[in-house]
Amino acid sequence: VQVVESGGGLVQAGGSLRLSCSASRSTFCMGWFRQAPGKEREGIAYITMYGTTRYADSVKGRFTISRDNAKNTQTLQMNSLQPEETAMYYCAARQDRCGLGLKDGYYWGQGTQVTVSS
Repeated sequence: VQVVESGGGLVQAGGSLRLSCSASRSTFCMGWFRQAPGKEREGIAYITMYGTTRYADSVKGRFTISRDNAKNTQTLQMNSLQPEETAMYYCAARQDRCGLGLKDGYYWGQGTQVTVSS
């Protein structure tokens, strides 16, 4: 499965960005991870093919994940972004299950940089 994300960029604190991702074929789980310099990669949101979603506490209420199963795409709407959320954001897809704490078993995109200025 090939995964390609887009939509990163530079935004001021409090601003919004929308990330998009496409997969070469259908997968059970699609999600987003991020990794800041010197930190571990963390799961921030996922959505199953049935529409079940889960968010990390740090983004709950500000980020919204959605997907279009017919097109094998997903999006992440990010609002009220803060400077500490500057990171490389990765789209990920997985065939069998979802889990924000899972790092293995995903197909990964190359990442898109999100920079939030103060």
